[in-house]
Amino acid sequence: MAELNAGEQIETLKVTPDKYTPHRYAGASGDFNPIHIDPEFAKAVGLPNTILHGLYMMGLVARAATEAAGADPRSLKRLSVQFRGMGAPETEIVVTGTVKSVENGRAVIDTVAAQGENQTIRNAEAEVAL
Repeated sequence: MAELNAGEQIETLKVTPDKYTPHRYAGASGDFNPIHIDPEFAKAVGLPNTILHGLYMMGLVARAATEAAGADPRSLKRLSVQFRGMGAPETEIVVTGTVKSVENGRAVIDTVAAQGENQTIRNAEAEVAL
């Protein structure tokens, strides 16, 4: 287990999803919405191209929190997020966070996921058992 203290920044998680990530995620999740996997459809409905699944990005927030705690993914006890932007394949996602509190064997970590200036997830809070 990692030593976490309130006010500390967690280690930054950086992931660059390739152009096939939405296809693999669609197969794993069962979410085959064409805005994620069909560029022509995505453009026809006004998007610049296909977009990442929001829950894929939420999973990266969960991963950043559990890795910061040096914990097993099963130690995640609560996760809340606000989806605030669309994510694009082939663009680096950066997840940053701050330890909000550590008490009673649990850490609460505030996180943000962004692609450049586009904060795709804000006001995220993860509670991890230590």
